[in-house]
Amino acid sequence: MGFTDLLSDMWDALSTHPDADAEAPTSGGASTNSPVSGTDEESADEKEVNKSDATDGGDGEQGHKPSGDDEPEEEEEEETVDPKEKLEEECTESKQCSAPKHHYDECVERVTGQIENDGKAKEDCVEEFFHLAHCASACAAPKLWAQLK
Repeated sequence: MGFTDLLSDMWDALSTHPDADAEAPTSGGASTNSPVSGTDEESADEKEVNKSDATDGGDGEQGHKPSGDDEPEEEEEEETVDPKEKLEEECTESKQCSAPKHHYDECVERVTGQIENDGKAKEDCVEEFFHLAHCASACAAPKLWAQLK
């Protein structure tokens, strides 16, 4: 089969339309006693069921009610705490990262002052934040690996 045969087969498959011999779906579902879909009519069977539900004094809930306890027992799982976050927080406050922390805090004060005075800031503290985050990660990494081993 050559390339042109492939293209002509694809053209034939796309250009032919399916036959209109397919049967139309029945409206109203499989039951012939129920009303046509999209109407507000109730069949006689539905009316009887609705009346019996109303006279039973149901609490408005539908479906199967389990026997026994009303609430199923849930197993309480302890969420695992990521030790990396705690270690990085400790490292951020440590002496090792005091210089980047100091620069970041000063920058935050400057930017906050600019926003209060001018309504907008002339700078941001992204660079200082990344220096602090890098220092905290470098400090926490050996401690984290020691815990994981």
